[in-house]
Amino acid sequence: MKEKIQKVFRQNIPFVVVFVAALIWHLVIKISAGDDVVYFQTLMDGRSILSVHSLKDMPMEVPEELPLLAFSRREDPRDVLVLPEGVSELDKSKPLGCSSLRRTLQLKKLYPDMEVKSIRGNLQTRLRKLDEGQYSALILAAAGLKRLGLESRINRYFTADEIIPAAGQGILAVQGRKGEDYSFLNGYCDEEAWAAGRAERAFVKLLDGGCSSPVAAHAEISGDELYLRGLYYNEKDGSYVTGTLRGDKADAESLGRELAETLRKKGENR
Repeated sequence: MKEKIQKVFRQNIPFVVVFVAALIWHLVIKISAGDDVVYFQTLMDGRSILSVHSLKDMPMEVPEELPLLAFSRREDPRDVLVLPEGVSELDKSKPLGCSSLRRTLQLKKLYPDMEVKSIRGNLQTRLRKLDEGQYSALILAAAGLKRLGLESRINRYFTADEIIPAAGQGILAVQGRKGEDYSFLNGYCDEEAWAAGRAERAFVKLLDGGCSSPVAAHAEISGDELYLRGLYYNEKDGSYVTGTLRGDKADAESLGRELAETLRKKGENR
């Protein structure tokens, strides 16, 4: 496998993003980022042989010609609370910083007496604004902080019952081109992440949600059992409902669709 990856680089094929990780070799290759349109076009044109995305940010509709090939082992999928440097307690006179409606909806139950205010910019910009005193805390994904070596900034982890994560959070997805030989990826795809990710995306897809939708889904795998949590948001009145479902992980996608349909009916009939 290592020799095959090296051969790819000898062919001088420019990768937009490449993340070919073999658990055996612990080999990671990552080259400059772009947006999904660029990824899709370079794959379609044959200018790259594969690309890697955060599964959380992947469109629910993926071109048949550009299939998802594998999912990485899942990083911590939880959302977390980040306080300003040197601070140990929330200052309730300042807002919580959050750019996600999914998180905002659920935070209102956890912190009903606090304002939740939108925050923009990349991770470093958001942390700077926090440390400057503009916010009492930020709500971020644990996975992103850990991958950037910023785990020490985490003050509190929210359980999946407190804040249901976004579908695919913590998983990296490898995407390729139909008809190509990707045997060099054998052994990379994590079985549990593959089942969980498919269940979560099926849930969101049925509800016509996307990467920016407040719809949420998170699956946990224990042996052959899949435990799925979901959140359905009713755009008509701004309310939401949550629910869970257990089943065989082999039925991941059907479980996702079943829970989505159940919650949609429950939410629309309130």
